[in-house]
Amino acid sequence: MLDATLKSQLKTYLERVTQPIEIVASLDDGAKSRELHDLLVEIAGLSNLITFSADGTDARRPSFSLNRPGADISLRFAGIPMGHEFTSLVLALLQVGGHPSKASTEVIEQIQALEGEFTFETYFSLSCQNCPDVVQALNLMAVLNPNVRHVAIDGALFQDEVESRKIMAVPSIYLNGELFGQGRMGLEEILGKIDTNAGSRQAEKINAKDAFDVLVVGGGPAGAAAAIYAARKGIRTGVAAERFGGQVLDTLAIENFISVQETEGPKLATALEEHVKQYDVDIMNLQRGEALIPATDGGLHEVRLASGASLKAKTVILATGARWREMNVPGEQQYRARGVAYCPHCDGPLFKGKRVAVIGGGNSGVEAAIDLAGIVAQVTLIEFDSQLRADAVLQRKLHSLANVKVITSALTTEVVGDGEKVTGLRYKDRNTEQVHDLALEGIFVQIGLLPNTDWLKGTVELSPRGEIIVDAKGQTSLPGVFAAGDVTTVPYKQIVIAVGEGAKASLAAFDHLIRTSAPA
Repeated sequence: MLDATLKSQLKTYLERVTQPIEIVASLDDGAKSRELHDLLVEIAGLSNLITFSADGTDARRPSFSLNRPGADISLRFAGIPMGHEFTSLVLALLQVGGHPSKASTEVIEQIQALEGEFTFETYFSLSCQNCPDVVQALNLMAVLNPNVRHVAIDGALFQDEVESRKIMAVPSIYLNGELFGQGRMGLEEILGKIDTNAGSRQAEKINAKDAFDVLVVGGGPAGAAAAIYAARKGIRTGVAAERFGGQVLDTLAIENFISVQETEGPKLATALEEHVKQYDVDIMNLQRGEALIPATDGGLHEVRLASGASLKAKTVILATGARWREMNVPGEQQYRARGVAYCPHCDGPLFKGKRVAVIGGGNSGVEAAIDLAGIVAQVTLIEFDSQLRADAVLQRKLHSLANVKVITSALTTEVVGDGEKVTGLRYKDRNTEQVHDLALEGIFVQIGLLPNTDWLKGTVELSPRGEIIVDAKGQTSLPGVFAAGDVTTVPYKQIVIAVGEGAKASLAAFDHLIRTSAPA
């Protein structure tokens, strides 16, 4: 299962294990059970502190549990955690084996103090880059608190469960048998949902903070760069982010970030946050801006947060990024995560052997159709324009696939369903005005991004597209308020451009501080 390089790396990691680990597998006679057996035997052979047994009695097969003799840890993988989940397996082994987590002392104490019974089930796919965050967070909670139990389930392998629970998006998280959440969730966000007093405690702490010299709102590439450049000037810097990493977290392969030949979005997001943490920056996660109150008479700008907290600063850098653009047609919201999806890499495996549509003929849409064609039975790509807009090389690849159909000059008018899940899509031929129905099980929307500026309307000047209008230095229409990244009018929404714009806005904010604080 593991090549020589991976085995060598894993052996090195397992040298950090300080306490014995028991791996107990529940297997059947199937090919996947044999694969899992071989993998676990290989892992056990890499450390004298790991023992393996195939005497498990769990109903889910193949699956295996990780425990520490004498401890009460309920942590299980149902399936073979390779792909994006291999890191989750390695971390689980280390943490069960006594290696400390990188979570803060405050978060660890919060987990250990949880009271009640929490049985979590997470459905993932091996190609989902959003799933490991959830799996790793819940695994850590299971290691630290015996009241928390967690099983991570490969949805592609346990299709019966996926069908019975009508799961059409991953990660899907169940708590005590009820749907708890879908999509990427970090440790702090999960804790915030089950520890009901966490939000108010955090809001109190934020309200007590002194004013910042530079407050960055947003934690994507632009926000991270802005924070680093400000902190390097030795000034008081804060970052309020709804989720650190931003849109990068939803990006799979990244091959055009200069000096990094190839990486993945979540890895880059982690690297950005780790880099920011090397400096004296106050990071406030899970904080979404709700209102900007501009400074008056040389006073402080104020940013009010959805949590009820409020922050003040001499200068503000807005780097709130963008989100997936929606079709805004009947049925889209009703069947979101019930057949309507926005991440083909994450949710594609759940539609194995089924019929899907991809909405959008740009690069992202065509790439999605190509990826899905290797999984599903039939892909229909629907483009509003009279021709596809993707790069020629992508179009050639697309047209070479036998199970892909392309429909142009088509306006999607409705998502059709049976009340529980998507059953089809309705579109209008823009040339003939004729309405057509497509029978299918999934719809992947890939029609671009919308800037996250709803909370700024009426405060800073926005373009007709809702982007923040900035000058060459990132200055907005408000003195002392700057903006950077995908949320602005700067063309070409690229990670490398966002990083540069974040640095530029930060330098401009520092220049503003110098000029406004100079004696008359």
